Amino acid sequence: MVFVLVALVVLALLASVHRYVWRRFVGDTTAPGSTLRKVGTVAAFVLPLLSLGAMTSGRIGAPFWLQQVLAWPGFLWLACLMYLTLALLVGEVVRPLLTRVLARRDGAAAARTTAGTGTSGTAVDGTLAATTSGTRPRTEELVPAGRSCPSSSADPAPATASAAEPEAEAVRDTELAAPAAPAKTEPAGTGSAETGPAATAPGLAHPSRRLFVSRVVGGAAAAAGLATVGYGTANVLRGPSVQRITVPLAKLPRAAHGFRIAVVSDIHIGPILGRAHTRRIVDTINSTSPDLVAVVGDLVDGSVADLGSAAEPLAGLRARHGSFFVTGNHEYFSGAEQWVNHVRELGLTPLENARVEMGGFDLAGVNDIAGETEGQGPDFVRALGDRDRGRAAVLLAHQPVVIHDAVEHGVDLQLSGHTHGGQLWPGNYLAELANPTVAGLEQYGDTQLFVSRGAGAWGPPVRVGAPADITVVELASRQA
Repeated sequence: MVFVLVALVVLALLASVHRYVWRRFVGDTTAPGSTLRKVGTVAAFVLPLLSLGAMTSGRIGAPFWLQQVLAWPGFLWLACLMYLTLALLVGEVVRPLLTRVLARRDGAAAARTTAGTGTSGTAVDGTLAATTSGTRPRTEELVPAGRSCPSSSADPAPATASAAEPEAEAVRDTELAAPAAPAKTEPAGTGSAETGPAATAPGLAHPSRRLFVSRVVGGAAAAAGLATVGYGTANVLRGPSVQRITVPLAKLPRAAHGFRIAVVSDIHIGPILGRAHTRRIVDTINSTSPDLVAVVGDLVDGSVADLGSAAEPLAGLRARHGSFFVTGNHEYFSGAEQWVNHVRELGLTPLENARVEMGGFDLAGVNDIAGETEGQGPDFVRALGDRDRGRAAVLLAHQPVVIHDAVEHGVDLQLSGHTHGGQLWPGNYLAELANPTVAGLEQYGDTQLFVSRGAGAWGPPVRVGAPADITVVELASRQA
């Protein structure tokens, strides 16, 4: 029941956001019945359906080829929706300011025209009050499309700029977007002087101030949002960068000083990031010549049957003391037992609530919290309960939230992932609500916690403000 309620809330939120985006990008900037409005309206229905398909196809067991077809457009649209919406919200602040500037400019232009033609007053919506002589001023460039200037002096309507502003803002878009009526030519001798733009270019459309502002703000928002997504996608496709950090451990013997652990998390091999992605990561890790490789969960988003071949480059990992693996929450969505067996076949050593002794320290690993649903959750007693606490201990655990268990069991350093560093700004602020550390190294009691931003991406293949990384953690002995 709770799941159904959450799903309904999410669907309602998505519908509201899509309605807002359609209104600002399509409804406010295109004419009813136009080709652009029809295309924009169709996209407003198709794109969210692709996103829903991308998010659910793997969970419902859809064919892998269909998951791949839906993944790129569906997940990319989610990123676009997020940044287009943020850009539009900024535009809501700019919109009234730009409208006010244009109103003042039009008011000043109308005032100059009044002074030059002897008219008694002007209106900001583009109409001019009749002159006492009954002549028509040459100011058609201020007349909104679909309106005409009064030509009779029998009903003078002088107005100030401030009084006419609300009327100008309230004019319907459909009226304002219509082409201007051709200018009339007065018979000779009436005192009329039709020499403005409307006279020289009959039928020329004059967009309203509101339409102009909507198009400017919408265009700027589209450019900013799409450029951000493009930048973030390039960050993922170019692969992770290498970061280096030195972590001193009080119990580490001098002989183990300088021991290098290549930490990689959240590779997320899946319908979007496949074999080439895995190969880039393996090549990057090997280029650091590590003593040990630690793969700390969320390796895959799919079954061994679909992604086994995409994970095969992991067999090429090279480290003096081997490569080790612990499960993440996504392994339990994808068949954790099958993946544990598969990575073992590829030459990695799974640490399922287990420990091995390295030269100078203990290396332990615990299953992810998500494994509790299958009776395979983290077991700190089994992994660390009977060890010699006089030795330094390094723990591999996918989620940072188990740090308090690590402190209780005397762990010196915990290596984690899971957070992606937020992946999409401002997602880092949400990640901070659920995790003690989002990225980097922090101290908790006598235990240090290092959280990697991860080497891949989940959902949209986009990273903004949280670049992908592989971190070489160099252990330092305080006795050295």
